[in-house]
Amino acid sequence: MKALKCMLLLVAAMPALAGAVSVEQLRSDWAHVQYEIPEAGRLDAMSHLKNVADAALAADSNSAGLLIWDAIITSSMAGLKGGLGALSLAKESRAKLEQAEKLQPGALNGSALTSLGALYYQVPGWPIGFGNKDKARASLLAALKIDPDSIDANYFYADFLLSQGDHAGARKAAEHALAAPPRPGREVADNGRRAEARVLIAKLGVHAGG
Repeated sequence: MKALKCMLLLVAAMPALAGAVSVEQLRSDWAHVQYEIPEAGRLDAMSHLKNVADAALAADSNSAGLLIWDAIITSSMAGLKGGLGALSLAKESRAKLEQAEKLQPGALNGSALTSLGALYYQVPGWPIGFGNKDKARASLLAALKIDPDSIDANYFYADFLLSQGDHAGARKAAEHALAAPPRPGREVADNGRRAEARVLIAKLGVHAGG
């Protein structure tokens, strides 16, 4: 608990220096919050990190990379918050991802397309939200065309296919995610995503047994 409090104080103090925050720092901090902070403190930590990302983006609004990572942090916060109250965060994330794609199509190996795809199948559809399975599939396939071995794009495509009842396709994509090459400096994110892929494969085993 002491470590968590120290981390929150550190992140809360960062907006003053946000102009110097890099994409690499944001993605490292996101992985720490997403996969290493205890669940009880994760929403607060992600909220503080969003403040840092927002301030960094305000200092460099034409950076596709900052737009993408601000959007990823925002959508992660929406997922942690849950319910209809998270919809405004999801909409904010989508707008930033779309802006990043206009500025630099395919930036960060298609990360904007991957995140858009994830939003489109995770957010409720009309009339509540903007969820759309066809747009989800198209965005995720576009991301995979840019980087076929992406651990993130393959994982989210697997999760999408599972939600659509395509268990064979989901297993293939999840196994591809597990076999993705390691990303230097992103060990925390890679380990976390592989753990999620293993959980997904375990779910597929339950479906097969049923």
